[in-house]
Amino acid sequence: MLGHHFSKYIPEEQGPNSKFDQLLNIFQQLLLMTSGNVTEAMSWLSELDRQYGLTSDQYGIGDFYEDLKRKGYITEKDGEGQVVMTAKSEQSIRKSALDEIFGKLKRSKSGGNHHTPFTGTGDELSSDVRPFQFGDTLEQISMTESIKNAQINHGIGDFTLMEQDLEVVEKEQKTTTSTVMMIDISHSMILYGEDRITPAKKVALAMAELIKTKYPKDSLDIIVFGNDAWQIQIKDLPYLEVGPYHTNTVAGLELAMDLLRRKKTRNKQIFMITDGKPTCLKEGIKYYKNSFGLDRKIVSKTLTLAAQCRRLDIPVTTFMIASDPYLKQFVQNFTQVNNGRAYYSNLQGLGGFVLEDFQRNRRKNIK
Repeated sequence: MLGHHFSKYIPEEQGPNSKFDQLLNIFQQLLLMTSGNVTEAMSWLSELDRQYGLTSDQYGIGDFYEDLKRKGYITEKDGEGQVVMTAKSEQSIRKSALDEIFGKLKRSKSGGNHHTPFTGTGDELSSDVRPFQFGDTLEQISMTESIKNAQINHGIGDFTLMEQDLEVVEKEQKTTTSTVMMIDISHSMILYGEDRITPAKKVALAMAELIKTKYPKDSLDIIVFGNDAWQIQIKDLPYLEVGPYHTNTVAGLELAMDLLRRKKTRNKQIFMITDGKPTCLKEGIKYYKNSFGLDRKIVSKTLTLAAQCRRLDIPVTTFMIASDPYLKQFVQNFTQVNNGRAYYSNLQGLGGFVLEDFQRNRRKNIK
């Protein structure tokens, strides 16, 4: 019998300062920039390592690649040999975006609803009491106050408890908010050597993770719009690419309004991230396009939808990644007609503006 051989245990590096986590953070940024292409992101990472020495003799890019597979971040498609991201990787990207953009937030203990200054239907008891009304639940009844009222009203010799003796504890009213985020994927989002689509995707990922973790009873729908508009799932965001499209803002607003009409919540809002003017309309099966200046026909239809959103009490918050004076004038007109808000943001400040407006809207009173 050989017995057991003991040696010094050297644990693997873990935590945010480990080499794997440092490379993972860079790799996730590259995945967003390459629209989820693992092979291309690994090639970029290798090039960055060659230029800036990201790895060492003890831990190289090959080790990192094997760790990605072993820890379930990437996998090979059956029979195809193509390496793709896993659901774990997609969730990790959302969490990373949330930490980067909304990192100062802390998870709420109240279950994820939006507080209002009113009392009513909710799941958290307040300090206010009132007489019992038909429809109140048993768990709302304040037994101490109700028994005290019975003794005062009927004496303590023969205990009698009547309906008029009952008092109930009010609950803090909380609301849910339905949000639609519109992302411009027209060709201008990558023009002039500036990548605008990656920050937009990152903000949408952070919003999705924020709502899933902090406000789970809220809803978030994501729309992309170019020549047309269509809804995408949250899991599709890392793979989103800009296409050879014009900007059909009308199609995006129509789809957003249609989605919000189906929601039963009172608080509804649209966030629109774009970098340009509306340049396209769909008329039947044909497209009407004009990229030269602000086309009166397209602008008129866009402003009409802005007014419709206002009548439906749906504010539209526009995040304009541009600074051209005539574009600002269009956004100001659009915002005035809708009674919404507008921000003229650079790429670095986009996330902060989105969070600020989201928090402001969820604090508003219900009409």
